[in-house]
Amino acid sequence: MGGFSPFALATRRGLLILLAGMLLGALAASAFEVPASQPQRKAADFSVRWQPTLPVNGSPVVFCVTSRVRLKSLSGKWLTHEVFFSSDSQGKVWYGIAGASLETHPGSYSLELKGAAATNEELSLQKQIRVGKGKYHSIAASVPKQFTEPSAEQLREINRDKALKEHAFAHVTSEREWAGSFHPPVKAPISDVFGTSRTFNGRVQSVHQGLDYAVPEGTPVAALNDGVVLLAQPLFFEGNCVVLDHGQGLLTLYMHLSKIEVKEGDHITAGQKLGLSGGTGRATGPHLHVAVRWQGIYLNPATLLSLHLP
Repeated sequence: MGGFSPFALATRRGLLILLAGMLLGALAASAFEVPASQPQRKAADFSVRWQPTLPVNGSPVVFCVTSRVRLKSLSGKWLTHEVFFSSDSQGKVWYGIAGASLETHPGSYSLELKGAAATNEELSLQKQIRVGKGKYHSIAASVPKQFTEPSAEQLREINRDKALKEHAFAHVTSEREWAGSFHPPVKAPISDVFGTSRTFNGRVQSVHQGLDYAVPEGTPVAALNDGVVLLAQPLFFEGNCVVLDHGQGLLTLYMHLSKIEVKEGDHITAGQKLGLSGGTGRATGPHLHVAVRWQGIYLNPATLLSLHLP
């Protein structure tokens, strides 16, 4: 009698099911397989800390990223700005400077990090950084009429200065020039703080975007940190002004000097003398105005000076 016995049929059916299962398993495995020639993308094996731990609008922020593996590169993005990082000799500890403008609303903002390991693996991490609301106040001040109602000739000078500053401020270097903590430019009390809303002559309003130090004319002014001189010349509002580039998009400005003692292109070390304080430009009297600028926004110098940096 032809055909298969019930036992033989069951055995054949079992073999077919087994073979089908092996085929499906092989197809499923191949769907998730990454060619050996392509680096795998995986969750970042690094952590991030920052100073200050509770930043506010107008605050500079220094990020410290620690990796368990050696990284060839690390880049970041926060508040629509690129964050440039530099590392130690082992490529495992990376530092980058950023900041939140005065216009930043309180809330949490994602820091996006992307790194490339020495093994060509791509690492990524997102960390929410909360920004609080700073406490700033208002004052009224009187200045010479020429600073609130400039003549046609003065307007031409102001526009010329604007072009000079825009050219200097457009210079952004990703390499880090600064080293260690930032230090005050003079030993003197602060006469006006960052973020103060000011009304000049009863109608012209502005926001104070730096720190004022109450020093007499002729006081030596020192660089806050290592950097390169981007600008060193007299300007209409700023008076005799020096701008230093500290790398990673960070600049410091020193205004109203009575004398400039550096030139553009000079490499400056922290504490080096830049010039002498004075009352040139739009100033009600001798003092030193210091400002901190990062990628187009002004930040609180007092916060930068309070950070403990490597």
